[in-house]
Amino acid sequence: MIGILGGTFDPVHYGHLRPALEVMESLGLEQMRFIPNSIPPHREQPWLDSQQRLQLLQLAIGDQPGFELDQRELERTGHSYMVDTLASLQDDFPGTPLCLVLGMDAFMGLKDWYQWQRIPGLCHLVVTTRPGAVLDQAFLQDIPAELVNSADELGLKAHGRILLKSVTQLDISASQIRQALKQGRSARYLMPDAVYDKLLTMVND
Repeated sequence: MIGILGGTFDPVHYGHLRPALEVMESLGLEQMRFIPNSIPPHREQPWLDSQQRLQLLQLAIGDQPGFELDQRELERTGHSYMVDTLASLQDDFPGTPLCLVLGMDAFMGLKDWYQWQRIPGLCHLVVTTRPGAVLDQAFLQDIPAELVNSADELGLKAHGRILLKSVTQLDISASQIRQALKQGRSARYLMPDAVYDKLLTMVND
């Protein structure tokens, strides 16, 4: 199985990295692919440009075995739709189950995504949560996917299953980092030092 983590990564921080590592290890994934988007359909344009975000991501994940940087959304024109990305990944990795990793807030907004009904037919959904979290059963009713209790159950099918995965929840946001830097405050220890040092050179140029 291959993990998929999409986002603006504007900038990347430990709130992205630690849960991704825990999911990859606990589910026994072959790899976790970080996919920065180009033009996000549901939010404003990123603060950093594509090449800056790409460079910071490479610094953040380059030394971690199993972490892979995937540029396909940056290379595609127009909006970055996850349904298109998943279809492209299926072509690249035929027969390998894909696990789309997303937080609870993102999952609860799934029905606002472009062609969201197709997504469970392309991948499994791994929803990262705090310990003891439960899903609203009413919300699940019209999602064409089955809620399961273990990683082993994901591997039995190519797609169409939902797994809640408890991870270390770090209360860090990219917007918090951007705000701190704009106000002249430090954002050190919210991301790897190499990422932070490079980010400072970018925003101070």
